[in-house]
Amino acid sequence: MQFKDKVVVITGSGSGIGRGAALHFAKEGAKVVVSDINKKNGKETVRRIEAEGGKAIFIAANVANYEEVQALMQGAVKEFGSLDIAINNAGLGGPTVKTAKQDLKDWDLVIAVNQTGVFYCMKEALTQMEKQGSGCIVNISSMAGLRGLPNQLPYTASKHAVIGMTKTAALEYAKRGIRVNAVCPVFTTTPLLDLLFQSKEGIDKMLLQTIPVRRFGEVSDIVNAIAWLCDEGSSFVTGMALPIDGGQSA
Repeated sequence: MQFKDKVVVITGSGSGIGRGAALHFAKEGAKVVVSDINKKNGKETVRRIEAEGGKAIFIAANVANYEEVQALMQGAVKEFGSLDIAINNAGLGGPTVKTAKQDLKDWDLVIAVNQTGVFYCMKEALTQMEKQGSGCIVNISSMAGLRGLPNQLPYTASKHAVIGMTKTAALEYAKRGIRVNAVCPVFTTTPLLDLLFQSKEGIDKMLLQTIPVRRFGEVSDIVNAIAWLCDEGSSFVTGMALPIDGGQSA
């Protein structure tokens, strides 16, 4: 069990990639702190972990609220004594419209969750990890963090920002025993992708044609990459934005 007794905090782990990561790390022996704005979904993730003999607790948090992020990270340390891995996964997509038609409230919300929320989580996690002299952070960006995505300006801007923050923090903390990386998934079968499919008829077939391997990503594809970035086997890797895209970026 490669993550035995490691303390892992995962935001947005009530569904999708976050839930998949929580289940995976728990199966590998980690003590998982499940966090989500949706209490019902978050507690269901904990229930599934415990049903398989794993160890987990739930702490509700809106990552766009700094006080709630503080309570999350401090709660993890209070419960389990340390913070070894932080996976900053919580995020949202926003409406699919052209830039000039973007509503200001939608912009503010997407940036608050996807960009500022990741900053809040990094700030608090790094504070604890620096005390310990060790730690690993994986931020969930997107292929939209590496390229443009028409009709998704706030989302694209926020995911570019996640990569910039990842690289900056990686440089700052490399000598302190802390690694910071990001993953950049292509369209992955999660509730967020379902919402995108509902926005325009036939968009699923159009998007599929952009992926050379001709399938959408699965949660397990992303989770396996996250786990590798948190494992000692990748101890020489920091500041990377890893595309997980079925060849799209190539």
